Amino acid sequence: MNHFGLFGKFITKEGERDALVDILLRAAQSMQDLEDCEIYTVHVSPEESNSVFVYEVWKDESAHQASLLLEATQELIQSAKPLIAGMERICTIKPIGGKGLTTPS
Repeated sequence: MNHFGLFGKFITKEGERDALVDILLRAAQSMQDLEDCEIYTVHVSPEESNSVFVYEVWKDESAHQASLLLEATQELIQSAKPLIAGMERICTIKPIGGKGLTTPS
């Protein structure tokens, strides 16, 4: 399998981190029914009060790209935009295996 993974960082406007976390958790919930999304987790850091981190693992990169076109995803993106001051793709990774990942048969 050619899993596709990434770590992303959102920098929120002052005081908007919790609101963005709520939106991203709704996004995570919407991914429950997408078989191609294996992991979608939302994280915060005590040291960075305006940052939210997302870790995603997809069946492959095209599955990730397709998810961005879904109506539910687009609605969540539009509601999140006013809260975001900046974004950064920390890194793109190639997950190999472990708990939570499907492995080839």
